[in-house]
Amino acid sequence: MSSLTPKAIADSSDDELFELLAKELERRISVSRESLEFVAEIQKLPIGLRAMAATYELDVSLAMDDLGWHFGNWHNPVLAEETIRGLDELGATQLAMIFKAAFQIALRYWDALGMKDWSKWYHDSALEKEIKPLNEQARKILEGKKNGIFEYWVSYTRKYPERIINAN
Repeated sequence: MSSLTPKAIADSSDDELFELLAKELERRISVSRESLEFVAEIQKLPIGLRAMAATYELDVSLAMDDLGWHFGNWHNPVLAEETIRGLDELGATQLAMIFKAAFQIALRYWDALGMKDWSKWYHDSALEKEIKPLNEQARKILEGKKNGIFEYWVSYTRKYPERIINAN
């Protein structure tokens, strides 16, 4: 049973709310993020949780690497489209536009990103160079946000708790 209730949302600090959201996603998603079933499973979640599940790895990618690296690690065009929708749903409209532009560039290099040793190819590649300005724009948007994309999760949940708690 979920511990994510309207009262819990209202009574939680931002950090506590993020923890509740993370636990709820963990509870509801039974497959690995790397599996082909991941997107199908998150599409069954309430719209807000679906958006959060789709954007989780992007936050990690932007913190640790960059957008091009994200598409190599998460080489799934359906997940990329879901991430765009998720960013829009969460109110991260500018970030969604940047991610969409990066995805359009990445599609031109999609076969290379799908190679076994794509990470060796990526460094100093034309893709890395083309995507660099978009990385800078994305980081500038997230600059000053202590918890990156996750801050959108918290503010969204406070504004639309029904989109998190309700079934669909």
